[in-house]
Amino acid sequence: MEPDALDDGRLMDIAERVFGARLDLAIRYHESLATVGVERGLIGPREIPRLWERHLLNCAVIGELIDEGESVVDVGSGAGLPGIPLAIARPDLRVTLVEPLLRRTVYLAEFIEAHSLDVLVVRGRAEQPGVKKEAGGADVVTSRAVAPLEKLAKWSLPLIHERGRMLALKGSSAESEIDRDRASLTRMGAGKLEVVTCGVGIVPTPTIVVRAERVPRRFPRP
Repeated sequence: MEPDALDDGRLMDIAERVFGARLDLAIRYHESLATVGVERGLIGPREIPRLWERHLLNCAVIGELIDEGESVVDVGSGAGLPGIPLAIARPDLRVTLVEPLLRRTVYLAEFIEAHSLDVLVVRGRAEQPGVKKEAGGADVVTSRAVAPLEKLAKWSLPLIHERGRMLALKGSSAESEIDRDRASLTRMGAGKLEVVTCGVGIVPTPTIVVRAERVPRRFPRP
């Protein structure tokens, strides 16, 4: 296995801390992304040296924000990020991957079947009625590099039950996105908007997440 930005020994120590007894499964996912994922155009070849630090570990640590046994829907899952690392690190979770593109869902289904992961793949867009019927009512909706926050909330909030949470992995723009979209997010029923970090003291670069809770929508009086 090629080394990431960190030296191999330190990187594997961190990965073992995050994935525990399922580290071997995480290694197989890493190898799949670095080979099949690149061959099928799901991951850029330049990402191979950064797969552990920037992708697998960055995604898995958001499990800190999810309670035992909760249901999770990963919107726009792509090659399975963050849903598959999360499912590997947290086998107690019920994870559903929502992805509209056929070649991606084929890859996801193949990896899940080959490694006996208890993960459901739903092909479609989050806003489609069929997807809402099959994946809706979740405790948590996750996303990573899918869309601007306002559009993301429009897709994510209908998939979670009242008091469920939206967890959007974002970068340094998280605070400015909240400031820009706060009014429209509030109208859509997104409450308790905040930026949180995951993996502090564990991964070299903590993951930045926008967290929001679905609250009852308040309509103005006529």
